Amino acid sequence: MELTVPKKDLLRLVARMQGVAERKSTMPVLSNVLLAVDGPSALRVAATDLYLALIGRVAVDVAKGGSVAVSAKDLLERVRMMPEGPIQLASQDNATTTIKAAGSARRYTLRGMPGDDFPPLPSPAEGSPSLALDVGVLQELIAKTHFSISTDETRAHLNSALFEWDGDVVRMVTTDGHRLSKMEVKVTGRQASATMLIPLKAIQELRRLCEDIAGESKDGAKAQLQITQSGSSAFFQGAGMSFAVRLVDAQFPPYSQVIPQQSEKIVKIPRGAFAEALKAVSVAASERTGGVKLQLSKGSMRITTESPESGEGFDEIPIDYDGPAMTIGFNARYFVDVLGALDEEEVQLGLGGELDPAVVRPSGPRQFLAVVMPMRI
Repeated sequence: MELTVPKKDLLRLVARMQGVAERKSTMPVLSNVLLAVDGPSALRVAATDLYLALIGRVAVDVAKGGSVAVSAKDLLERVRMMPEGPIQLASQDNATTTIKAAGSARRYTLRGMPGDDFPPLPSPAEGSPSLALDVGVLQELIAKTHFSISTDETRAHLNSALFEWDGDVVRMVTTDGHRLSKMEVKVTGRQASATMLIPLKAIQELRRLCEDIAGESKDGAKAQLQITQSGSSAFFQGAGMSFAVRLVDAQFPPYSQVIPQQSEKIVKIPRGAFAEALKAVSVAASERTGGVKLQLSKGSMRITTESPESGEGFDEIPIDYDGPAMTIGFNARYFVDVLGALDEEEVQLGLGGELDPAVVRPSGPRQFLAVVMPMRI
């Protein structure tokens, strides 16, 4: 394989592969990226961990076809150190790969493996249903819900996000068992039906892919992502990138049963002041639980915490509330995550009893809600 490629184009693609290439895998090939000549003037760059696969293409000048797999980390470090301008890549029959800057003496040699040894990359079956979604919509769904995905990989049904396309509504729901986030967006003029359970690692990669696609859209045009569900996998394509995900085969919790149908007490709170007070008071909270007490009375909310190790914290903010006084405990971080994902000036806090979950909604038309379970403090 021999070719010449602009440094900036190759660097962008190789950097994107780092999140998928599996550095600690027992299969060394999974820590590699595949470089394969694809037609007369394109290079295909790909990475996979056998559950996710990311494929991109870049325009190159091809002198000789072929393919090779080299360490994703090593390739990134070496391409990054190349001077700006064209880079020459050449691989020998033993997969030894040379990286040289055109017009410069700088050169690296990498020990690779034959491209044929790289795992086969998934592709959707012919005729699989495909949907087009504005990238901005998927970005918003992820931004409003990703923080409540469980990081416990042994609980696959919680270590993932539920993505639903229901008629003309797209929805994402996440929960870690202590809190739940749900975001809905109406996509006028499009009707579809799809349900996918997307693992956390894939959600993180989708965020990056959406940023890339949105960054490349020109003249303010709405960039789109093509979503295809084929068997047990989903495929997301846009801006010359293709991202494949093996979907989670598990039952997502019946989330509608967790959301209180109505709240006895409605509290209207300035979002910024609430977030700042929670952050301030939680500095003194127990590191293990992060627990704070919300003490409601007419017109004000007191936020307090006390810890045998770190002492006490206190703050008070004005609120719009004229119901009965009550005290309820929560993990402060759960509220801070929700408030940080919103940009409305005011939020509504729906409460029942002292052992009932709280429901957070933004004041305005946005179809978002978060449920936070209380805790005994």
